[in-house]
Amino acid sequence: MPHIVGKRHYRIAQEIKKTLAFYEDLKVILPTEMLIEEEVVKVIAEAEDGSFCLKPKHVNFVATLVPGLLSFETTGGREQFLAVDEGTLVKCGAEVLVSTANAVQGPNLGMLKETAEKQFMIIDEKQINARSAVAKLEANLVRKFIEIGHE
Repeated sequence: MPHIVGKRHYRIAQEIKKTLAFYEDLKVILPTEMLIEEEVVKVIAEAEDGSFCLKPKHVNFVATLVPGLLSFETTGGREQFLAVDEGTLVKCGAEVLVSTANAVQGPNLGMLKETAEKQFMIIDEKQINARSAVAKLEANLVRKFIEIGHE
């Protein structure tokens, strides 16, 4: 408080706090878009061996993410949640990069679960259809090679 330490010392202390404030730049990257780009004070994610928390000035870190929740606290104090599919998290310097094939942001955990289930089911159906189409193409290609070999 300025009245305790004096105005000059208080002002210097406030300037030092601003200089030392170190926020992390969180980027959540999907194949088609940058879903999140925000300064955060904390990131919590789930890896194969359990969940972990990253705070400013954490050592550089790499983790393979499993499907689950990723939460973060913004510099404004809001906690936000994402449902993420498997992916990779890289913490380097002041940057936290998350690369995942699928992620959904929701206003609260209840809505997030419902939204994620719907979104991920649609993607699963598309993947099944795509695999089926690829299998048909491969079968036709093999058939053509066999026909050419008999001619």
